Amino acid sequence: MDIILFGIQGSGKGTLGKAVADKYGMSYFETGAELRKLSQEDSELGKKVKSIIEAGNLVSNDIVMEIVEDFMTKNDDGKAIVIDGVPRFMEQSQTLEKLLQDHNHEYVGVLVDIPEELAIKRLTTRRICSKCKEVYPANYSKEVCEKCGGELITRSDDTPDSIKTRIDAYNNETIPVIEHFKEIGKLHVIDGKPPIPEAREIIFNLIDNKIKA
Repeated sequence: MDIILFGIQGSGKGTLGKAVADKYGMSYFETGAELRKLSQEDSELGKKVKSIIEAGNLVSNDIVMEIVEDFMTKNDDGKAIVIDGVPRFMEQSQTLEKLLQDHNHEYVGVLVDIPEELAIKRLTTRRICSKCKEVYPANYSKEVCEKCGGELITRSDDTPDSIKTRIDAYNNETIPVIEHFKEIGKLHVIDGKPPIPEAREIIFNLIDNKIKA
């Protein structure tokens, strides 16, 4: 069963998604990471992605879905997939759902739910590793990443104006997708307010008892 992760920025869904993939032996798809990876490949899609990134242009929905399909084709080994970063809006959701059906993948959505106020607090106080991009909350006291030793920095787009723009986009574009998943009976909701170790146990418990990834 593939798991499509939803959550407002700062919900911790990326960290939880990686933990789920590790625990259950699933493949992990995250849009930004796949863009960076593909831009290093000497393939037609890789060259296309590289040219878009170097030009500073936004990646179109068609390209995003081409990247998703490329990932699914390369990882066609029977493993379920944790999908983080898509769909962000209804058109993308429709394309993704059709793609999953065409590849005979069963899927379900999991919403990591936190209040908007907490999301803003987390986003304005978190730091990320300059090398491996691991995210650290405000209460992490060290100045270097515990995984790779990279310097911890504040993301350039974690400014009040940028955060507001991203949250507005989530509310206006992604919330309708979440409502759609709820309407078709493919949505589970977990509480994302607890610290990551507790939130991990919550999502593991959901999978063990209801999703059976």
